[in-house]
Amino acid sequence: MPVTYKKKVAVLTGHCEIEEAETLFSWLTEDASRQLNLKALATAHTAVFQVLLCLRPKVSVQPESSELYWLVEMLQTNNNKVWCE
Repeated sequence: MPVTYKKKVAVLTGHCEIEEAETLFSWLTEDASRQLNLKALATAHTAVFQVLLCLRPKVSVQPESSELYWLVEMLQTNNNKVWCE
């Protein structure tokens, strides 16, 4: 399973398909204090990345993959160039 939901943390692993985006969005919007563990995230469908960039949840563990440096940068900066409504 690419996403494991715990009480306050969702753990994303491997490749997260488009089917994960809606559930992840709902889970994150239910409680603003929820966080993500991205340590084992390798890749994801763009819909999953859109959820992350839109909601900008706190990340408890950064991804190990250096290919996701852009995601880390986007989530850590207070850049309003990402549009979401």
